[in-house]
Amino acid sequence: QGRLVESGGGSVQAGGSLRLSCKASAAYSINSMAWFRQAPGKEREGVAAIYLGGGGAYYGDSAKGRFMISQAPAENTIYLQMNNLKPEDTAMYYCAAGQVTDWRLSQQYSYWGQGTQVTVSS
Repeated sequence: QGRLVESGGGSVQAGGSLRLSCKASAAYSINSMAWFRQAPGKEREGVAAIYLGGGGAYYGDSAKGRFMISQAPAENTIYLQMNNLKPEDTAMYYCAAGQVTDWRLSQQYSYWGQGTQVTVSS
């Protein structure tokens, strides 16, 4: 069975940058891959998504202007470049993949990674 494997999380100071990676180890029947995050005591939040094959990228309000999602199709990998990080970005970040019509709805994603922790200190 295939899986999604995230990497690139860590601890940075406010204003710093991190780049998350998510590699799919199998060929899925999907049209989108996305990043969600969840902080303790909060609901899971859509950060960014990309529709494969040139379908466009979408961002949550907290990510606009600071984060960029990209893909490397030949490597079955997506990336999330996070710049100007803030303490409120601290969360577990999850990669997801699925056949979706609304990227913001986590229930539409069939495949999830284990998550990678991002901690931003002030």
